[in-house]
Amino acid sequence: MLILASASPRRKDLLALLGLPFVIRPADVEEVNQGGEGPEAIAVRLSQAKARAVLAHVQRGLIVAADTLVYLDGEVLGKPAGPPEAVDMLCRLRGRPHLVFSGVTLIGVQSGRARTERAETTVWMRHYSDEEIAAYVASGDPLDKAGSYAIQYRDFAPVLRVDGCFANVMGLPLCHLYCMLREVGLAPADTPVAACDRFNRRTCDVAMQILGEAWRLE
Repeated sequence: MLILASASPRRKDLLALLGLPFVIRPADVEEVNQGGEGPEAIAVRLSQAKARAVLAHVQRGLIVAADTLVYLDGEVLGKPAGPPEAVDMLCRLRGRPHLVFSGVTLIGVQSGRARTERAETTVWMRHYSDEEIAAYVASGDPLDKAGSYAIQYRDFAPVLRVDGCFANVMGLPLCHLYCMLREVGLAPADTPVAACDRFNRRTCDVAMQILGEAWRLE
């Protein structure tokens, strides 16, 4: 059984697309940056920390943990402290590209062996209006999101296009996780590509590159 070390409903929905049984055990980890770390290193370190935080409280299974962050102008944009900061972040992101990094860690509870993958996606935001920002922030949705937005929020639809994994921007790069599960012999028979495309109502153009040989096994 998989153990998802997150309370994120987005990660829960994405993990469910694999069709594997899992339970949720949120990790209690302070998401702070340490001096001198790049964005990839931060995402990897926090995903590993979340997995290890749960490891101490379970007896069996495979722990899946992830951390996702938004990176703009040499700065990590975390979750906003409140509506004013959410407005500021969305104004900074408007009409510009930025990077989204994720670290995904898989730990076998009994073996203690850990695997970590990194994912990077370039995201271009559209030129949304000040009025659209105000309405979106008033909805409360951006207040628990890195970078103050959810790519899948269709009423606001802030993203113009992506270069890379769409699910990564949502918080869990599924093809990367699938490859990790395949390494330990626990990947489902089908890759997550079709299910992810249906869920997100789009056609992925990077899955073959990420999955490599695993793609041809589907």
